[in-house]
Amino acid sequence: MDYFSKRYHPPGTSPGTLTRPEGAEAAAFVITLVDYSESEFLEKELATVEECQAVLSRPTMTWIDIAGDVSPAALSTLGELLGLHHLALEDVLNTGQRPKIEEYEDQLFVVLSAPNLANDKITLNQVSFFAGENFVVSFHHGNNSGFGEIRNRLRKGVGRIRTQKVDFLLYALIDTIIDHGFPLLDSLGERLEDIEEELLAKPTKSTLNDIHLIKRELLLIRKALWPQREVVNYLLREEHPLITPATKVYFRDCYDHTVQIIDLLETYRDMTASMLDVYLSSISNRLNEVMKVLTIIATIFMPLTFIVGLYGMNFGNGNTEGSPWAMPELNWYYGYPMAWLVMIAVTAGMLIYFKRKKWL
Repeated sequence: MDYFSKRYHPPGTSPGTLTRPEGAEAAAFVITLVDYSESEFLEKELATVEECQAVLSRPTMTWIDIAGDVSPAALSTLGELLGLHHLALEDVLNTGQRPKIEEYEDQLFVVLSAPNLANDKITLNQVSFFAGENFVVSFHHGNNSGFGEIRNRLRKGVGRIRTQKVDFLLYALIDTIIDHGFPLLDSLGERLEDIEEELLAKPTKSTLNDIHLIKRELLLIRKALWPQREVVNYLLREEHPLITPATKVYFRDCYDHTVQIIDLLETYRDMTASMLDVYLSSISNRLNEVMKVLTIIATIFMPLTFIVGLYGMNFGNGNTEGSPWAMPELNWYYGYPMAWLVMIAVTAGMLIYFKRKKWL
């Protein structure tokens, strides 16, 4: 995953500057307009931001979804049409913002981090929302925002969105972003289970690398998702004219989801920390087993080395004087096989002794 993807303006840049940060390349973006009421529904893709103006004057609810890297010119035009604050517009361009919520007169500005898992790669995309009296504008820099299901519900008139005010649409979008954390954590949980099995079976150096990788991913996911609980808690606790009491009940459920995600993150972080201890213990145990085998082998060969070394001194009694201190065994007819029998008996005796002591 991209660990550090925040883009900044150069130090000293005037606040609210709407220019692409240094290093950011121009990219295509798609503007989708959804205008609805309980009895009406309109959905179309727009070529320019100016096309929104005709719809905004209607008494219906309007959702403007912009996918991709929006251009500074289009963002500035949209800000003029809707009266969006220039500081918030700057935060839309500078991705990697910490999840937060800010009030601007009769509007709300919300920044969230949308976790996404594709091809076993985790990405965190910034999603920004502006909410006004009868509109919501969403910006997401990834190709997959997960808002397709919200559009389907609006098309079919399923659920409460088309019968409620714009705050319920904001809740539905925020809830979708937060719920994206569950499949991501499920995937991380499966990876942790595989690593745990590998730890108990035969840990390798790659196992340690996997543990460090998933530990770092959890740390950065926690950094991105933890503040989202504060955002939802603000919408739940603070009074704002855009948020009705009826919708706060749903934000309470959304808050419960953030708490569950944080609990899972903390559990997985504890698991990775304990896995490092298990890895070190497993490596230590393997080293102890190897040393145990080598020690047993060395201990068995110690008396055998003594025996062959003793009889390798060649102090024989084959001289004419017949020294009484010579080795009579060297002239025995069965001396050589007798030496082998003694060494085999010593080895067998030592193995039996080690077995009874439960050293083997």
